Amino acid sequence: MDFKLSEEHEALRQTVREFARDVVAPVIGDYYERREFPYDIVRQMGQMGLFGLPFPEEYGGMGGDYFALCVALEELARVDSSVAITLEAGVSLGAMPIYRFGSEEQKKTYLPELCRGEKLAAFGLTEPGSGSDAGAITTTARLEGDEWVINGSKAFITNSGTDITTAVTVTAVTGVKPDGRKEISAILAPSGTPGFSVAKEYSKVGWLASDTRELSFDNVRVPASNLVGERGRGYAQFLQILDEGRIAIAALAAGLAQGCVDESVKYARERHAFGQPIGNYQAIQFKIADMETRAHTARLAYYDAAARMLAGEPFKRQAAIAKLHASEIAVTNAREATQVHGGYGFMNEFPVARFWRDSKILEIGEGTSEVQRMLIARDLGL
Repeated sequence: MDFKLSEEHEALRQTVREFARDVVAPVIGDYYERREFPYDIVRQMGQMGLFGLPFPEEYGGMGGDYFALCVALEELARVDSSVAITLEAGVSLGAMPIYRFGSEEQKKTYLPELCRGEKLAAFGLTEPGSGSDAGAITTTARLEGDEWVINGSKAFITNSGTDITTAVTVTAVTGVKPDGRKEISAILAPSGTPGFSVAKEYSKVGWLASDTRELSFDNVRVPASNLVGERGRGYAQFLQILDEGRIAIAALAAGLAQGCVDESVKYARERHAFGQPIGNYQAIQFKIADMETRAHTARLAYYDAAARMLAGEPFKRQAAIAKLHASEIAVTNAREATQVHGGYGFMNEFPVARFWRDSKILEIGEGTSEVQRMLIARDLGL
C-alpha cells in the first residue's frame, strides 16, 4: 500500500500550491471583504486547466481523474475556501452531471467552455423547503409538445448567478411513478431563459467570495432535448453526483484544516509572549500537533474513498466517512487556530478568521453530518 502521489499528481499539487500562494493569497482577502466574485482568479484557474481536470480531452478536458481534482481542491483550500468551492461546484455539480448523464450533443455544447473555465454551470437541487429530504422537492416540469415547462424555486445554489454562468441542471418532478412516488428528472435550464430569475447574492457568514443564489422558475420553457439522462432517473443521478462530491468536499475540508496548521505554525514562531515565541510553550505545541493529526487523518480518509471510486469499487460508505470526518475536524482546527492567534484570530486580515467563518458550512453542504452518519449506519446494515 503506497500513499505517495504519482509524479503527475505531485506535479499538479506543486503547481496549484504555488498558484494559491502567489496568486490567490495576496488578493483574496480584499475580494472577501468586498464580497466580490474573483473573476480574474477563476479565469487563471481555467487557463491552468483546473476546471477540466477529470474530463476527457475530447470534450476539452485535461484527461485526468477525479483524484486530481481533489488534490487541486486541497491545495486551494489551504489558502481560501471561496476559490476552492467555486472549482468544486463548477466541476462536481456543474459539469459532472452533463458528463455523466448528458447526451452527446449536450456534452459537446457545454463541456468545452466549462472545462476551460470560460463558463460555469450549477446544480439546482436544494429548495427553500427541502434540503436533506431532497426527494421532497416541489419544483415541477411538465412536457408540452417539444418543450419542458419548469415552475418552482431553488435555494443556496453555488455558481448560479455569476456573469459567466451558462446553465443550471434543475431537478424537477415530471410525473408520478406507478407506485405513487414522485418521478424526478433532471433538466438543463440555460441562463437568461425567459422566466428564469436569479436573486441577489445571499448575505452569508462565510464563502464571501463565492456565488450563492436563490433561483425562481416561472413557466420557464426549454427544449425537450434538455432532459439530462433518462426521464425519472433524476433522483438516482443526483445521489451518484453527491456521493462523488462528498469526496471532493472532504478534500476541500482537509485543505482548510491543513491551512489552519500552516498559519498556526507560522504565527507560533513569530508571536512572542513572556520573552519567547509562543511555539516554545507545550500548550501551543500540543494544540498544533493535534491539529496536524486531524488534518493528516482527514487526508487519508479522502484518499481511500477516491481510490475505491477510481477502482470501480463501492465507495458510498467511505465517501460519507471522509466527508463527515474532514468537515468536522476542519471546524475544530479552525477554532483552535483562532485560539492560537488570540485576538488577531478574530481580525479578518488574518487567514484563520476566514477559515473559522468558512468551516461551518462544510458540515452542512452536500449532505449534513447527520446525513453522513445515517448513510454510514445504513451501509453497516443498521
